[in-house]
Amino acid sequence: MRKIKLFVGLGNPGENYNKTRHNAGFWWIDFIAKNHRLRFKESSKFIGSFAKYTEQGDYYFLKPNTFMNDSGLSILSLSKYYKIEPEEILVVHDELDIEPGNIKLKLGGGHGGHNGIKSIISCLQSNNFWRLRIGIGHPGEKSLVSNYVLKAPIKHHMECIEGGILNSYKIFSLLTAGEFEKAMLNLHSN
Repeated sequence: MRKIKLFVGLGNPGENYNKTRHNAGFWWIDFIAKNHRLRFKESSKFIGSFAKYTEQGDYYFLKPNTFMNDSGLSILSLSKYYKIEPEEILVVHDELDIEPGNIKLKLGGGHGGHNGIKSIISCLQSNNFWRLRIGIGHPGEKSLVSNYVLKAPIKHHMECIEGGILNSYKIFSLLTAGEFEKAMLNLHSN
């Protein structure tokens, strides 16, 4: 049975981007790291910050130090080194088409215009990886998207996103156990 071995949060590096919607994947990874007292190390080999979690197996956490458009390079590097297959990878990212506070889990699919996902599909030569999509809402018009994802959410939306991250934490052990159906049922029934 396959289970998640690599958890990747997508975002942009640098203090200027810390609070922007595009960094929602980093927020999720940071929440897990805090709750499991993980210590991240910078790695030029993996082009990112990574941590290892060794409770009931080896699990890796990665925050690419590339910009969003090149996220796949970091993931490819770490997954090749530790021999992790695409279906053993969970990519956590912001999702425009989901309302703030809602989080969805799925396997595979297209990139939906998300440049980080596009980079990962290209580098792994596969779209068969898991995605935990954190809803950030949509600004209403396509022309506003670039500016929207690079700005901080309004207070109410941020509270919803933080609540969603907290709620999604309950599926962490299911993901490491490979119980994906149960994880989806748990997450999507709220």
